[in-house]
Amino acid sequence: MPETAPPADQPTAAAERWLTPGVRGIGTASFMADVGHEIPTALLPSLLTFTLGAPAAALGVIEGISDAVAGAARFGGGVLADDPARRRKVAVGGYATTAVLGAATAGATAVWQVGLLRAAAWTARGLRVPARNALLADIVPANAYGRAYGFERMMDNLGAVFGPLLALGLVAWLGVTWAIGLSVIPGLLAAVAIVYAIRHTPKSTSRDKVPLKIRIRPVLSGDLGRLMGAVAAFEVGNVAATLLILRASDLLTPEHGTKTATTIALGLYAAYNVAATIASVPAGRLADRLGARGPILVLAGGVAAFAAAYGIFAVTGAAVAVLAVPFVLAGVGIGAVETAQHSAVATLAPKDLRGSAFGMLATVQSLGNLAASAVAGILWTVVSPTAAFTYLTAWMVLALAGLLVAGRRR
Repeated sequence: MPETAPPADQPTAAAERWLTPGVRGIGTASFMADVGHEIPTALLPSLLTFTLGAPAAALGVIEGISDAVAGAARFGGGVLADDPARRRKVAVGGYATTAVLGAATAGATAVWQVGLLRAAAWTARGLRVPARNALLADIVPANAYGRAYGFERMMDNLGAVFGPLLALGLVAWLGVTWAIGLSVIPGLLAAVAIVYAIRHTPKSTSRDKVPLKIRIRPVLSGDLGRLMGAVAAFEVGNVAATLLILRASDLLTPEHGTKTATTIALGLYAAYNVAATIASVPAGRLADRLGARGPILVLAGGVAAFAAAYGIFAVTGAAVAVLAVPFVLAGVGIGAVETAQHSAVATLAPKDLRGSAFGMLATVQSLGNLAASAVAGILWTVVSPTAAFTYLTAWMVLALAGLLVAGRRR
């Protein structure tokens, strides 16, 4: 008697086995890499100002240049990642190089050396991002993209929670220089984890090498192009989390004093990261359950959470309990948005364009974040914090409208 196929609404056992060794390897790589780069990031201000005697402006210049080159590298990394064989080498090299260069800042004796090493490390980090995301799409079936990317985002956010705590412990034990130098260990463990993941990734059967070619028009056409437009609107309003910390600190300082206000604000930021960690996998699971429009709808939900958070930041007072609400909303929002963005691109991009599509996504994220922080910072200074967060809320509403249109088309 012939076997009966399972109903369409019930996934097969194979489809349910999405948490494969390859997915776990990539998730572990994201966790270890984030721990590794959060240590020198958290300690960079101390290294520059106290150890090397540089002014605060040096930190801003170094971080600005590093973010700019990382954005350019993500676009180039997308082109490299279109080739399945090349993307494996880029992923491994990117993780290992970031670890070594980031830790090498511990030996810097001049500010220009820190700037050069930081920019080089961020270039390697930017190159690996599209390769990692394309590798993840190679491992899991399309109906499990949400859960797989949600798991990877969860591990990345968990690293953002654990990294600064480890940095504090290492500084108390060994000092700033040794703490930065030891960050090479989790960074290199991330490279080992990505090698493990690659060994559990099916190899491409094609022996044809994909030529290096910048393909922008195919990525920006059709459903994928409409998605990128909505993502761009979101990212132009997706300000750096440091501005959220600053808003909380400013509101709390009159009542609690500078030191206590800063401590409370950092605690609220920790709640933001915890919320992002917790939200990532459920957001991915929901995206998978909702079918073809699932990633778009989850992305819209995350954007709506950001709109609500920024709206509250625009009008809120200094009550800690009230301030916790927008921090948690923004954390849930970023957990849902990052998961859904990656899942949507993996779903909509043709297989031979996945690298370029993820590279374009990463570039839009980088440039949009830069624009959001710059414009919001100017509005904050020239007008008021309320004006800055009202501006950001408007972009979230615009992005939400674009996503709802894109979801209806799907």
